[in-house]
Amino acid sequence: MLFDLPDHDTLYQALLSRDARFDGQAYVCVASTGVFCRLTCPARKPLSTNCTFRATIGECIEAGFRPCLRCHPLQAAAGSDPTIAALLRALDDQPGRRWSEQDLKDMGHDLSTVRRSFRRHFGMTFLEMARQRRLREGFETLSGGGPVIAAQVDAGFESASAFRVAFARILGAAPAELAHGGHLRASWIPTPLGDMVAVASDTHLHLLEFVDRKALPTELQKLLAATPGGLGLGRTRITEQAAAELEAFFAGRLPRFSTPVHQLGSAFSREVWDELRRIPAGEIRSYADVARRIGRPSATRAVARANGANQIALMVPCHRVMGADGSLTGYGGGLWRKQRLLEIERQYRPMA
Repeated sequence: MLFDLPDHDTLYQALLSRDARFDGQAYVCVASTGVFCRLTCPARKPLSTNCTFRATIGECIEAGFRPCLRCHPLQAAAGSDPTIAALLRALDDQPGRRWSEQDLKDMGHDLSTVRRSFRRHFGMTFLEMARQRRLREGFETLSGGGPVIAAQVDAGFESASAFRVAFARILGAAPAELAHGGHLRASWIPTPLGDMVAVASDTHLHLLEFVDRKALPTELQKLLAATPGGLGLGRTRITEQAAAELEAFFAGRLPRFSTPVHQLGSAFSREVWDELRRIPAGEIRSYADVARRIGRPSATRAVARANGANQIALMVPCHRVMGADGSLTGYGGGLWRKQRLLEIERQYRPMA
């Protein structure tokens, strides 16, 4: 991308005023509706806390958002490219179809041309777009307690094996491994910054990560290997508590989380994570600050590694740790999320 997105407040004001200068350069994803829009969309404007902004349509789709039916964000690209227009119409007509390269050839399209066009306009290929649309339907069915076969059908997969592979590619485990019972249970929690996967027992939260975190499948596999009784799908009272606290946090009503957590790690890592939970909302620390506070002033690098290994986002606030020079440094959920979280938490400074 040659265009660096402005900050959240600038883009939100552009959304409110339907500023055409950003049209096609940024898109708003609305957590309360699950759709993404152009900034010139005529629909009723959402609350700022329900909005995140992304640079490409592909990023919006990968994060699980659907195109708005009022402003039709896909149509601008479709209007300038007949191939894109034809394929988007075909996808709308058959959203559950398992599209293949052969299908595109049979329709008379050149594969390399289609691939380049979709990547240029959307940041993903046509086949990736079709797969994301199908999988989202399946995930919603599973997270709502539906059976695997229903999720497979809703996702438009005729083959059970293909659905298992596609599901495991994102979550690191086939749906049957997660579908029945289990000491731990995984579920989806929507937030203004994107959907999260929560894994909890009846007494503790064991994992909380954004769905698009690349390390999520590996983290879930670690839990599967280390947890007697396995991992299932569904909510526990701890999940419900976590979801309620996250909602209150983003709404500006809750600066501190009280959901009980349990994390796998060394004694040193747990010491670091405990210290992270002591950082008040609205404040930041450096890695060196954390090292000094746990009595290990020479362990800055080890603190950084433990910070990066945290598997409970937001509630164990690794996003509140910065580089010594004040830089954002790395964040598994994406630096844009880290920046947005710090902006959200400014409201808590008087309360913390």
